[in-house]
Amino acid sequence: MAIKTIVEFSEDRCKGCELCVSVCPKKILFINEDKVNSKGYHPAGVTDTNLCIGCGSCTMICPDGAIRLYKK
Repeated sequence: MAIKTIVEFSEDRCKGCELCVSVCPKKILFINEDKVNSKGYHPAGVTDTNLCIGCGSCTMICPDGAIRLYKK
C-alpha cells in the first residue's frame, strides 16, 4: 500500500492570508469563500488531498501554524 500525504487545516487558526495557496506547487489549496471560521475569516482548504506531494511548503509559510501534513 502506498503512503499517502494528508493535508489538514485548523480552520479556526487560519486568517485566509493565501500564502499557502501561493506556494503550493500542485495548486490544490484554495480559500473557501463559502465558509467563515470563528474569527470571521474565510479559511484555506484543499481541493484534492490525493494530489498532495507532501513538500511542506504550505506548512512552512503559514504564519499561524494552521496547516499540518502527515503520512498515512
